[in-house]
This record gives sequence, structure tokens and C-alpha cells, in this order.
Amino acid sequence: MQDAIRAVTEKYPTSLTVSTCGFITRDLYNTVDRPENFYLVGSMGMAAPVGLGVALAAPRRHVVVLDGDGSFAMNPGALPMIAEHAPDLVHVVLDNGVHESTGGQRPVRVADPAGLALAAGYAAAHTVTSAAELAAVRTEPGVTSLIHISCAPRGAHAGKRVEWTPQQMVERFRAAAAA
Repeated sequence: MQDAIRAVTEKYPTSLTVSTCGFITRDLYNTVDRPENFYLVGSMGMAAPVGLGVALAAPRRHVVVLDGDGSFAMNPGALPMIAEHAPDLVHVVLDNGVHESTGGQRPVRVADPAGLALAAGYAAAHTVTSAAELAAVRTEPGVTSLIHISCAPRGAHAGKRVEWTPQQMVERFRAAAAA
């Protein structure tokens, strides 16, 4: 999981990034904390709609949404809404097959997140299972796309929790988005 997050942040180093709750947010925070990251703490299922809101509010900026497989399964209704607005957004679904943040329970499975995104109207979708496949994915600027990344559970304790207060996070993200 951490390797996938690192690869995504290296692939899109200047993007505004919205991360879902739990270990994905903690991994992003511990991998590359920067003002362009908006960490959703305790908001499972909301990364995609918040990412859409960010993309609509900052239309000249590229947005990356880091979603988990369980979080993605909680809010599939956001997909057609995102597709309808067609923002410059890459929706990344990190799929480790478990709700790792809450003890490893099995999530509701979405059999084909890439196919679901295409059916909802996303312009492009990809499924990858390795760092090399992720590196080979080419997303077009201004095109709404999804990247489904199959990855292994971490098997180790997550890093420290986000230390920014919600107010600090909003203030620094707002300034970064406006830059």
C-alpha cells in the first residue's frame, strides 16, 4: 500500500490530492505531507465527492483522489456525478481486499472498479497490479480517469496520525489550491 501511494505521488507530484480516511490518509501523510494534500479523517466513502468539489473549485488544477476499495464501494453513486462534470481528475482505488484500518475485515467487493467507472461515464480507466504497470499508465490532462491498483495489505502498523487540526489543514490546502 505505501509503495503504491509513493508511486502515485511521484507520478502526480504537483496535483491537489484528496485522501480517504484511515491508513491511506496516514500513509500519505507519512510519505509526503504537503499543503496540496487534503486528508479526510473519519469520512469513509467521501474522497471521490470531495475530490470532485476540489476539482470544480480549482478547475485549473489537476486533482488526484486516493480511495480505498472499501471506501470506493461505499459511494458508487459519486461516479456518474464525477463523470458528468468531467473534471481534470484521476481517481485512484487502492485495493488491498481488507478494511485494514479497522482490523482487516473483508469489505464489500466491487468486482471491476475500472469497468464500473467506464460504465458511469469516466473517459478512461485502468487496472494495474505492479509498479511497472502503474508507471506505464498514461492519463490525459483534463480527462477524468480511474486507476484501480491491486496491492497487498501492509502487514505492519501504520505510521503516525495526521497532526494538523482541521482548521490548519483547510487553511494550508486552500492556499495551495489557489497558488
